[in-house]
Amino acid sequence: MTEQSPWRPTRGRVLGALYPALVLVAVCTVALSALTVWVAAGKAGSPARISVSSGRVFLPYDPGAETAALFVVTNRGGADDRLLKVTSPATGGKITLRRPPPAGSRATSTPEVTSATVPAGGVLSMSPEGLDVTLTSAAGWRVGDTVPFTLHFERSGAVKAVAVVR
Repeated sequence: MTEQSPWRPTRGRVLGALYPALVLVAVCTVALSALTVWVAAGKAGSPARISVSSGRVFLPYDPGAETAALFVVTNRGGADDRLLKVTSPATGGKITLRRPPPAGSRATSTPEVTSATVPAGGVLSMSPEGLDVTLTSAAGWRVGDTVPFTLHFERSGAVKAVAVVR
């Protein structure tokens, strides 16, 4: 009986070599299809397109006390953006972004965060239980007053918004 040469292709060797190639072709086909859908939807290469709505500020019982402002930030673009800071000429002090401490933590205050991501095609909806803007209220605010804010984003720059005192 003669031994087969290691250089001679057999059915098993050919099929063994074809299987990884077929897997690679299938993965490339799926990736190309997804990319085609993304381009057709107008998301390819589009920058972040930020809009800010539904601004509201809670009226504290004591003028000059700390309170919260909430906004809905929508990104209709194809790239993520980051909210870096919030400013306002109508407040009485430092403005920070805060998130409540994790459940089960023994923290007594809400930790300050340096930024918040607004995902591509997504929404960042602020709430008292989640991310909010903490600020010091100005004296004389009444329910229904409007407070101007500027939200500063990493890619979109400064976006002006108005919040209603509630």
